[in-house]
Amino acid sequence: MGDVTTEYLALRREVALAHVPRDVVQVRGSDAVTFLQGQVSADVPAIPIGGWAWSLLLAPQGKLDAWVRLWRVADDTVLVDVDAGWADAVVARLERFRLRVDAAVERRDDLQCLALRGPLAHDVDVSDSGAQHQARFDWRGLPAVDLIGTAVRPPADVPTASPTATTNVRIEQGWPVMGRELTTELIPAAAGQWLIDASVSFTKGCYTGQELVARIDSRGSNTPERLLGVVLGDNVLPPDGAAVCHDGEQRGLLTSVGESLDLRAPVALALLHRSVDVGAEVDVVLPGGAVAGRVVDLPMLDPVDTGMSGA
Repeated sequence: MGDVTTEYLALRREVALAHVPRDVVQVRGSDAVTFLQGQVSADVPAIPIGGWAWSLLLAPQGKLDAWVRLWRVADDTVLVDVDAGWADAVVARLERFRLRVDAAVERRDDLQCLALRGPLAHDVDVSDSGAQHQARFDWRGLPAVDLIGTAVRPPADVPTASPTATTNVRIEQGWPVMGRELTTELIPAAAGQWLIDASVSFTKGCYTGQELVARIDSRGSNTPERLLGVVLGDNVLPPDGAAVCHDGEQRGLLTSVGESLDLRAPVALALLHRSVDVGAEVDVVLPGGAVAGRVVDLPMLDPVDTGMSGA
C-alpha cells in the first residue's frame, strides 16, 4: 500500500503513473471514417494518420452517450477509447446507426492504456514503453501523456499513484469521467466550454445530435446545470451523490469526492443548478446533519501551461 500523500505530491509536483483506466473500441473498414464522421462531433477526416482528437458521441436529442477520443491509425481504421466500463455502450451506440456500411465495430480488449500525470509528464522518455499510440495533452492545467498498446511498459523510475491519489488530483483539475460527472442525461456543455472547444468541430457537416450542441453554443452555453467545484469547510468527506443545498433548496449533487493536500480541505465536483454562482456558500447534506462548503471554479489550482490538441 502506497502513501497517498507521497503519491499526491508526485502527481502535483513531478510525475506519476496515474490510475486512468480506459476501454478501446475499433472501427475498421473502407467506410470507417465516413461512418464516424456522421456519428461524432470531431472532424474525423481532418485527423491525420497517427493523430487523435477528443469527441462527443451523442444521442439524436443531443444528450451525451459518451465522451471519447478518436485515434486515426490507418485510412480504414479508427480506435475509440473511453473511460473504463463504457466500451459496450459505445459499441451499442455505433451499431445502432451502422446501416449498409463497411465498418466493423468491435471491442479491443487486448489494448491497455498507461497514463502519466504531473508537471514533468511531457519530459518523460517513453520511447521504450512499447506503446503503439501516444497522446500528449493538457489534463485541464496539468501535463498528461496517455500510452496505448498491447503490452505497454511503464517508464523507469516513475512512481505509481493509487486510485485515491489520482482521484484527488482529478477533482482539483475538474476533469470529468463517464458515469460520474458525465452521464447519459447530460447536455455536454454543462461540463464546461473547454470540453466543447476540445471536442466539437463547428465547420464539419451534419452528425447525430448536432442541433442541440449548436443551439446551446449560439446561446452562450447557458445550460440548466454546470460542473463546478466545492471546497468543504470541515474535515468530513461526504459520500458521492450527497445533495448540495443553496438558500434552503437542493441545487445539485456531488459527483466525486476527495481530499486536496494543497487546499488542505476535502473537495468535490458537483453538477449544480445555474442559479448557483462561483463563490456561493452551500450546505452539503450528510446523514444527521450538513457540512458547509464554498463553490469554486475549475480547475481549483493554478494550471501549468500546456496544449489540448492532439491532431
